[in-house]
Amino acid sequence: MSIKSLKDPFQYEKIPIEKIPDAVKEKRAKNTFGTIKRIWSYLAREKARLWLVILAVIVSSAMSLLGPFMVGMAVDDFIVTKEASGLGLLVIGLVVVYLFHSLSIFLQSFWMIGIAQNTVYDLRSDLFQQFHRLPIAYFDKRQHGELMSRITNDIDNINNTLNQSVIQVFSSVLTLVGTVGVMIYLSPILTLVTMSIIPVMFYATRWITKRTGPLYKLQQKRLGELNGYVEETISGQHVVKTFSQEDRVIGEFEVKNKDLNHSGFWALTLAGFIPKVMNMLNFLSFGMIALVGGLLAVNTELVTVGIIVIFTEYARQFTRPLNELSNQFNLLLSAVAGAERVFNVIDETQEELDEEHAQELPETKGHVKFENVSFGYEKEAILDHISFEAKPGQSVAFVGHTGAGKTTIINLISRFYNYDSGKITLDGIDLKDIKRSSLRSHMAFVLQDSFLFRDTIRENIRYGRLHATDEEVIEAAKQANAHDFISQLPEGYDTILDQDGSGISQGQKQLLTIARAFIAEPSILILDEATSNIDTITEVKIQQALKELMKGRTSFIIAHRLNTIQEADQIVMLEHGHILEKGSHEELLSLKGNYYNLYKGQLREVVGS
Repeated sequence: MSIKSLKDPFQYEKIPIEKIPDAVKEKRAKNTFGTIKRIWSYLAREKARLWLVILAVIVSSAMSLLGPFMVGMAVDDFIVTKEASGLGLLVIGLVVVYLFHSLSIFLQSFWMIGIAQNTVYDLRSDLFQQFHRLPIAYFDKRQHGELMSRITNDIDNINNTLNQSVIQVFSSVLTLVGTVGVMIYLSPILTLVTMSIIPVMFYATRWITKRTGPLYKLQQKRLGELNGYVEETISGQHVVKTFSQEDRVIGEFEVKNKDLNHSGFWALTLAGFIPKVMNMLNFLSFGMIALVGGLLAVNTELVTVGIIVIFTEYARQFTRPLNELSNQFNLLLSAVAGAERVFNVIDETQEELDEEHAQELPETKGHVKFENVSFGYEKEAILDHISFEAKPGQSVAFVGHTGAGKTTIINLISRFYNYDSGKITLDGIDLKDIKRSSLRSHMAFVLQDSFLFRDTIRENIRYGRLHATDEEVIEAAKQANAHDFISQLPEGYDTILDQDGSGISQGQKQLLTIARAFIAEPSILILDEATSNIDTITEVKIQQALKELMKGRTSFIIAHRLNTIQEADQIVMLEHGHILEKGSHEELLSLKGNYYNLYKGQLREVVGS
């Protein structure tokens, strides 16, 4: 059965426990050992503190073994013999032992917290840096909330597990080895009795962890999907409410939430069986030690009462490490599932490196030329032998129906994608011979969605050129017709904006992005539906600002409303990746072809309205 086939959100509860591995088989970790090895490579950067942790773990393990041994000796030497001399000294020794035990546990926890924090710091930094090395295509195909889950939930999961598990695993192994060694030394027979529960313990643990591993991975996956859905719906609240889709969105959230609930329920339920099984086996072990030990003590001299006392405590210390190892194994599986998701992003193919011979462009005139350029996303052809030329200072507008290839041309000019064939040049230099950062440093974008950072208006404008002075920021705002409305705000240029620019209108946000473009002083300007969804009065201000911004700069404009591009030096009409017509507004009207029909159609719509 496939999880994808579970249309009923409660159907997961109906799957028999023995069938759960089949239901999540496709979600198993692909390379658990490789992922653990990579986590260790991050931990190994803290070698000095790791050695201190190891030393502290060795001390605490030794003290945990020495304490019960001293208690057993006290029973034989003082209680059974009723000889009290020397008992006080032994008590003092026990106090010292347990003080050292407590101190070593505190120190190992203190040092390990620092190691874990530094490890996840490096992981989070590497992941965030990778986000900025990935191509735009990667983000186009994924939910942003799901990616955010990698840097928050998954890494927090790793952090929690490192804090809890690494010490526990190492301590449990040492305690286990030390306990077995001392038990064999004291009584091989009672050691065999104590260890007789290992096969049952091993089988039970293996049966449970075989089912919890895939479930933990599924839980992390569903958590990421839920975060992505929440981020998407919160960002699109205006759309949700406009179309009265609240009930549908809540219903979809409930399904995803229940899916997460079910996978988490089974993972934690099955994992919870481990301590219950261990406790049961522990009690069984106590009974067997008491029975066999008592018989040996009564009938032979192989075992004393003190040794029986030691073994009952060591039996607990013997099963406790196994119990902890089993529990930590489940936590490790959860962390590995999260780490694998993190490393999947880190291992994604980065944006193509600049060619070895790529050069910096200290300045550019803005002469852009397309020569028989073809391009396709994966196997889908988008542009087919496109040719046009934008001379320095000229404006070129692209028109056509959705999917015609307008935005794709812009993506190729800015090298968010590489063209498949043909040639694109800037001032006679092939774009592939120019470093991406250098190319984009000569560009400025004014897009339909005016994105603003959570910062002051001043810093949002300065984002176009970080070393710009306050005077240059104000001058850019004046050029963009934004200075007046900024001055009227209570905090002026120091007004804090939210990411969505709440508190100012859509048109005012657009004016700020134009000011950001002004301060960048670009040679090439890209305008993508920069005046859409703007009221008429604000549109006039924006058009004036854009007209000023475009002076002396090569400009590429995407527009659906043809009245906004009539003054463009060249208009390129696209259809299914082909150029149908190109020329000035008057030239295309005189042809009475596709552009003419489109223009007249829009004109009739305006008159009719």
